[in-house]
Amino acid sequence: MSKPLVAVIGRPNVGKSTLFNRIAGRRISIVDDRPGVTRDRLYADAEWRGYNFTMIDTGGLEVKSDDEMWGHIRRQVEFAAARADLILFIADGKNGLLPEDYEVADFIRKTKKPCILTVNKIDNLENENAVYDFYALGLGTPLSISAEHGKGIGDLLDEITALLKEKIPSEEVSDRLKIAVIGRPNVGKSSIINRLLSFERVIVSDIAGTTRDAVDTDFEYGGVKCTLTDTAGIRKKKNVDEDVEYYSVLRSLEAVRRSDAALIIVDASEDLTEQDIRLAGYAHEHGKPSVIVMNKWDRVEKDTYTVNKFNLMLGEELKFMDYFLPVYVSALNGKRTQNIMREVLRVFENSERRIGTGVLNDIIREAVSVNEPPSKNGRRLKIYFATEASVSPPTFVFFVNDAELVHFSYKRYLENSIRKASDFSGTPIRLEFKAKNEDSPYD
Repeated sequence: MSKPLVAVIGRPNVGKSTLFNRIAGRRISIVDDRPGVTRDRLYADAEWRGYNFTMIDTGGLEVKSDDEMWGHIRRQVEFAAARADLILFIADGKNGLLPEDYEVADFIRKTKKPCILTVNKIDNLENENAVYDFYALGLGTPLSISAEHGKGIGDLLDEITALLKEKIPSEEVSDRLKIAVIGRPNVGKSSIINRLLSFERVIVSDIAGTTRDAVDTDFEYGGVKCTLTDTAGIRKKKNVDEDVEYYSVLRSLEAVRRSDAALIIVDASEDLTEQDIRLAGYAHEHGKPSVIVMNKWDRVEKDTYTVNKFNLMLGEELKFMDYFLPVYVSALNGKRTQNIMREVLRVFENSERRIGTGVLNDIIREAVSVNEPPSKNGRRLKIYFATEASVSPPTFVFFVNDAELVHFSYKRYLENSIRKASDFSGTPIRLEFKAKNEDSPYD
């Protein structure tokens, strides 16, 4: 049985995200004094006295605005309200009852969903009298809280659980394949996700920087439970001049760190940029298997050799991760987007691949016989044996006579030998060398 959904709705800048973070118990939504900061729907599980439910944070609702961005946000709020079992209508007690609150109240009434009218920012007794004004909205008795200071949150949670239809026991979170979708602003990350999910889960717009929070969506592909994380477009540091964008970047990088695999979205109609390479490098440094998604392929003039030319270009720019696996797609018309998840599962499977110690040592023995280890100051590197110590990423430990004798080029040679023997495409692998004083079995 799925958990009940509680949607947090209100006009801009009334403290919805602060309340969302307070109940979730961690900082998920970006909190800022400027309106319009929260744009997409954000989800977080919550529990109170044995009741489990899922919170949905939404953007500030501007019911009558004709602005394109506010229109996108309104559609997201409408979607959240349609799915919700309960709506938290958040108002601002410090600024008092405003005409926009009446518009939001009318919107909520039309949903015909249970609603708790919550007046936020009641930080002291002087503001308590402001709560009575909100009776005029006709949505029942308003509940006063201060999300910032935690005042009244327990009473609010009691109200929420009282209105939920049934008690759902705590359940273990099932293992999911977590996939971070990263890329520069406006390369089509959200469009790719919407293609994969077959519905408009995240806002799609031509305005660069539309996605600011990292947005999780659960789905299933080929029997595998997955979570896609749409992240904010990441720009060069010198271009990150707003605090809100700075925290968006941090959340995007955090999404990569906690992911099992990464989709690196690149605009194929433009030259590969330094920032594209940086993002790929970030996934590589954190040992994440990845797929390079060359989006907007419909805009590229093509001939018989176009894909080969692009692969050569990527090979030159991404020398540090020559294991890269590219797919060429168009989110606009959907061409080849069906290949993305297939490749994600492939690179993740490769990152979990194990080579038996006996087989691995046969591979190394043959590599050493073809190209003997380097020497330095009259001492030659000796490899005694190797073993795969861990996966995700695959990590191979070599026991040698002197780790300082391992030259970078020979390390790369050994890595390539392992890759030739087994499919590790799309995933980095790690080679570690430890000193061990024994005679070499490979002499």
